[in-house]
Amino acid sequence: MRVDFDSIKPIYIQIAEAIEDDILVGRLQEGGSAYSQIILSKELGVNPATAAKGINVLVQEGLLEKERGKSMTVVEGAKAKLVSSRQRDGLRALVSELVAEAQKIELSKADVLSMVNDYYLQGAQSGQGGSQNGSPDTGQNGSLDSNQKGSLGGRSSEV
Repeated sequence: MRVDFDSIKPIYIQIAEAIEDDILVGRLQEGGSAYSQIILSKELGVNPATAAKGINVLVQEGLLEKERGKSMTVVEGAKAKLVSSRQRDGLRALVSELVAEAQKIELSKADVLSMVNDYYLQGAQSGQGGSQNGSPDTGQNGSLDSNQKGSLGGRSSEV
């Protein structure tokens, strides 16, 4: 999981999107524990309230569930909901931006499709499951493995 402190995107949104990515690629399983506010804040070097705000975005979206006295869990159906949402909203926006840029620089439709195909095949061959955020696996207690903790040096933090 990576947080870019220089980004114009709020840190809590970056945290929420990184957790979503981990759900999509299977690092966080439906019905299983999610990262805790404390773990996120310590490992990313952010205020616990910021980590909580990122988690709460996902609770409000119905992807994570809080139960008093228990760990945060990924709800059943979260992955399907994310896939649908990203197909509907996120991917369409990216494609729209790609087409607009290609038209500005006078790339043909065939050239754009060829580039997309090449990148798609490269991802499949390299084993990239769709996410390249480098999110860690967690141990039994939901904590991040010590060899996966990122450096807090510089203006970004990676976990």
